[in-house]
Parts: sequence; structure tokens; C-alpha cells
Amino acid sequence: MGSTGSIGTQALNVIRRHRDLFSVEVLCAGSNAALLIEQALEFDPNAVVIADESKYATVQEALSPKGIKVFAGVSSMVDLMEMESIDMVLAAIVGFAGLRPTLHAIECGKPVALANKETMVVAGSIVTAAAQHHRVPILPVDSEHSAIFQCLMGESSGVDKILLTASGGPFRGRTRADLASVTLEQALNHPNWSMGRKVTIDSATLMNKGLEVIEAKWLFGVEANDIEVVVHPQSVVHSMVQFVDGSVKAQLGIPTMETPIQYAFSFPERIESHLPRLDFAKYPNLTFERPDRDTFRCLDLAYRAIGQGGNMPCIMNAANEVAVQQFIDGRIGFLGIADFVEQTMQTAPFIPNPTLDDLLSTDKEIRSKGKI
Repeated sequence: MGSTGSIGTQALNVIRRHRDLFSVEVLCAGSNAALLIEQALEFDPNAVVIADESKYATVQEALSPKGIKVFAGVSSMVDLMEMESIDMVLAAIVGFAGLRPTLHAIECGKPVALANKETMVVAGSIVTAAAQHHRVPILPVDSEHSAIFQCLMGESSGVDKILLTASGGPFRGRTRADLASVTLEQALNHPNWSMGRKVTIDSATLMNKGLEVIEAKWLFGVEANDIEVVVHPQSVVHSMVQFVDGSVKAQLGIPTMETPIQYAFSFPERIESHLPRLDFAKYPNLTFERPDRDTFRCLDLAYRAIGQGGNMPCIMNAANEVAVQQFIDGRIGFLGIADFVEQTMQTAPFIPNPTLDDLLSTDKEIRSKGKI
């Protein structure tokens, strides 16, 4: 799910190099019909879904002669999770839109390789309960959460703290005055990673790290206060786990998403990778520092949201998605993203014990006010 995005295209790179191990059963995309068609012609899936229903005829005309079934709409994406021939689902849709299909995949007993952190941010308690009930593994694909997952392998107790690394984004070291006039192009110029626009802007505001804190809480069963964000500009140490005896385990590697994607696909085995090996001589200095939480306020907003619980993480996530789109559209400045999120968190109706319907309604209400 999300085959035409950054994670989806890198996942297909992994499959392309390991066709003896993996094959594609279903490809789901948002609105990029041209790339979806190109992917389907190469990987020959059983079916494809284009969420944008206006693109259905284009995809249908291109793929039906090949015998590939074509569906449209998010509801079709949800329904196809029931296919018995699916062995694993890569959840790589950006944002809240990934929640329903990911949750339904879990309810259908499909192991999920999770690259959609917003699913856990918005509905972590619901998703983890469903995974436990249906005995479905959730394998993290985010590089940081994959690193934590790997560090915890073989450990049954004694975790003291999770150390979640952050690159610091393109504006590390800048002041609030510096950030008042930054452009979209500057915000999208990440120093280490190639990602989609929404995730890249979240990295620039440090909201991405806040979302990852909440995701880590649910994935690994720890409290948010036991997750410490550490800025590591080189992006070589992907994250660490500190244990009660003072030992620290770290997972290192070159900055690429193909490694955690491949690890999730092949788990519990490790398979050969074509990627370059980490050359320590090229990184004579690995540095670490505390994040500037006064300048990059989104990180604290995320801690505040998970501390309050209920539907507050959903409120925060929806407000952030609205604000990021407004920044992309030139309607607000970079610093306005945190301002909008904070204001929305202060005014939106709070629900202490939300149902899934409550979360869907909360998200819809905030988006309607933000007009996206």
C-alpha cells in the first residue's frame, strides 16, 4: 500500500533484486496512475488499486489486456486485504489515510511491515490490541524503529531507555528568527535522506521525531518519558537501546530505507544486500546532541499529546497534516506549522477513551476546518 511513494518504490527495488524470494500480489497507489501502470507492467501483480477514482479508466485501459484486475477507491484497498494469497502487507501510505487499510489487514491476519507511523500515532491502542487479538506481527520499517527492534532481539528484560536518533533536518542550529522566512525548497532539502514531501517537512520541524516517539511507545510497550530523542547529524546510528546495567546497543548502517524494508520482508532471516557497506573511515566523527526544543516546538507538542492520551494524538496528527499542506501551498510560514498544531490541540474537543469512529470523526472535523 503506497507503491508509488518513496517507501513503495524502494520496496520494489528490494523485490526486484530478490525475485527468487518475493513477488508482488497487489499494488495500491494514491493518484500516480502513470507510475502504478509502469510498476504493474513490470511486477505483474494479481490486482492493483488506484485510490483516486478519477484515474480508474486510465489504469483499467492500460492493464486489463494484461489480465491484471483493476480497482479504485480506498474501500477497494481495504477489501483487498482479505485476499488469501497475500502473505504480508507493506503499509506505506503517508498520513492518516493508512489507518483503515492497515487495521483491516491486521484483522485479516496479515503480518504488517509498517512504514506508516501515523497509524500508530492516531490509534496505537486500537492497532496493538487488534494485532495481539489476531496474533499478527507488526514489523517496523522506519529506520529508527527497525533499529530498536533489532537491538531488542534476544533481550527479554532490563530495558532502561530507548534512544531515538534524529538527523536534526535541514535547519539544525538555526534560530527561530532564521526560520521565520525559510522557503518550501529549503525545507525539502534534507541533508541525509530522500523522502516524500510530507515526511521531509516533518523532519524539518522535528514533528517526524515526535510521531516516532509515539509510534515507539506502542510498538515496544514503553512509556514516552522513557524515550529520549538524540540529534545525530551523520544518520549512521539509526537508534539505540540503553539497559538497566548501563549497557547500550546501537544499530548502524548507511542512510537508506532499503535496509529496514528488506529486514522486515525477510525477518527473522537476514539476506544478502547489494548496498554499500558502512565505511567507518568515512565517518571519523559521530556526534550527538540534544534537540533544540524551544526552536522546534513540534517535538514537545507530540510529547504533550501522548501524555494527555485519548484522541489528542489524533488531533495533533490531523492538525499537523493540515498545517504541512498549508505550508506547501504557501498559506502559512514554516513557524506557523507548530502554531497551528498547538492552537488546534487547545481548542478541539477532547475524548478520553475514543473508539475508532471517534478517531475518524476527530480527523474529519479538523481537516474540514483546515479545508484539506
